[in-house]
Amino acid sequence: MPARRLPKRTSGFNELYLYLVFFINIPLFIQSALAGGDFDIWIFMFNPKEILKLAQTGKYAIGSFNFSTAEILKAIVLAAKELKSPIIVSTSEGEASFLGMREAAALVEAWSIATKLPIILNLDHGKTPELIKKAIAAGYSAIHFDGSHLPYLENLAQTKKVVDYVRGVEKTFDRQIIVEGELGYLRGSSSVHKEALKVESEDMTSPEQAEDFIAHSGVDSLAVVIGNAHGVFAQGQEQLDLGRLDEIRRVVGTQAFLVLHGGSGIPEKDIKKAIKLGIVKININTELRVAYKEAIEKQIKEEPTETTPYKIMTPALEAVKIVSGEKIKLFGSKNKLKDLRI
Repeated sequence: MPARRLPKRTSGFNELYLYLVFFINIPLFIQSALAGGDFDIWIFMFNPKEILKLAQTGKYAIGSFNFSTAEILKAIVLAAKELKSPIIVSTSEGEASFLGMREAAALVEAWSIATKLPIILNLDHGKTPELIKKAIAAGYSAIHFDGSHLPYLENLAQTKKVVDYVRGVEKTFDRQIIVEGELGYLRGSSSVHKEALKVESEDMTSPEQAEDFIAHSGVDSLAVVIGNAHGVFAQGQEQLDLGRLDEIRRVVGTQAFLVLHGGSGIPEKDIKKAIKLGIVKININTELRVAYKEAIEKQIKEEPTETTPYKIMTPALEAVKIVSGEKIKLFGSKNKLKDLRI
């Protein structure tokens, strides 16, 4: 759907709008309804599911980049703007708790307006319905319910409840929200691991269960485990079971978007093959954190007397931007904005 610029209202209305945005922090879709849809600002009316559908048919992937500070978000967005790529930005439960869900949504909204980029804001690994509901109320346009720690049937039942809730929100507020489920045991955490990665066969996503899970839960996306793990492992890279991914794709078809978590540390050749086999969303976190940390450490070491925050932070922002840009190019989403109807 196209972007639109709506007519300017009276100063009284503009004061009300500023109050809604900065003091109450009501998401744009509610503000628009309250205001009758007219206010002096660019609004991007885009369907996040359409972005993933275009990636699926075009055989490329959209990067889902985690952030927990305004600087990291800025770096990711600037990389996407420069490369004319759609993006997903994500907060985990811990990142959302640190930054604030409403605050994260407000920052993303501001950057979307400033850059005219369709930015999908995603909740990463939400493990409870309560957290899912908070994210949706804050204005997130994608949620990942992670019930993978539960027995299969309980995971399916809980995921189905989340899907039903989201569909109700979509209908009531005329929104489009991506719902992602997860199958398999994803090892690790978003950090650098000294030990070697060992993925057991029982950790992997079963193609048969994937087909059943999608059919009975109604999810839009499914995160799979095919040898991937969270974090970067010092003793060897992650090795993807591409044969298993091919089996999953064959039974799932285009019923759901396939998602690869733990994208940091996977060999580029495996990433490219995974995209050809149907992966349309790839999560990146650890590599951004490492780039951020190392740039700050280097800057402080080189300028130990510097106390100006933006001078200390600038190299870190640039480092995160470089990593984000490299991933966008690797995933094939560079210059894909032209495919979107905005």
